[in-house]
Amino acid sequence: MRIVYVNGHFVPEDEAKISVFDRGFLFADAIYEVTSVADGKMIDFEAHMARLKRSMRELDFEISFDNDELRSLHQEIIDQNDLAEGVIYLQVTRGAADRDFNFSEMTGSASVVLFSQVKKLVENPSAKIGASVQLVEDKRWLRADIKTVQLLYSSLVKTRAIKAGFDDVWMHRDGLITEGSSSNVYIVNDQSEIITHQLNDTVLHGITRRAVLAVAESLQMKVIERAFSIEELLSAKEAFATSASGFVNPVVNVENHAIGGGAPGPVSTALRNEYMRTSMKMV
Repeated sequence: MRIVYVNGHFVPEDEAKISVFDRGFLFADAIYEVTSVADGKMIDFEAHMARLKRSMRELDFEISFDNDELRSLHQEIIDQNDLAEGVIYLQVTRGAADRDFNFSEMTGSASVVLFSQVKKLVENPSAKIGASVQLVEDKRWLRADIKTVQLLYSSLVKTRAIKAGFDDVWMHRDGLITEGSSSNVYIVNDQSEIITHQLNDTVLHGITRRAVLAVAESLQMKVIERAFSIEELLSAKEAFATSASGFVNPVVNVENHAIGGGAPGPVSTALRNEYMRTSMKMV
């Protein structure tokens, strides 16, 4: 049975309890981070915690803990669950209080939860064969750069896509691709240039995105940060997505239209291999 962390205590998962008045439960007033673990070590931990605190600042949360404390909690979750490969989920809510839209009088009441999930990250079958995606309109709120737990729309459209025989969704606004259900997305054009949406309020500022773009630079690949259209996607040589739990995942089919001959291409393959090589070295 998993050991989880809830507000100062490590407990078996079936003993974990959160107040029914917690604002994460009532208002989705919470933010989260997912840190990958490979060979028992955390990947990009400091960057994930920096983004966590940015999300907290954007939502007027009080920041009452430091990275050393958070690292210690993550390490304890790894140790108590003998986690060799997978992810650690961290959630911070504004805390518990009687239900009220106004939270101005809440101070020092944040609720913190961590738990682990075993996942295949390195030998991910999807990375070898590529994924299929369905295109859907992006109807999320316009602050996708804040990593909140308001994930109902992404969850809904991904579930519908899987039922329709796809692996995931890529979302679009006004004919331009924004991101996947839980990933940043990319195409490779005829000039072998990597194109991905620029960072703004409409997309998540991905930690893996940043690391993979650094890898691309080290491999002397050209990167263009701008939105790309549905038409550009369908005519691309390659397409791929990045995320903390997926690393670099090729996309070979969009709406039953083959991308790049229907197999993972050389750019995404090289990026995945080099990302894993450098990330495993740094953890």
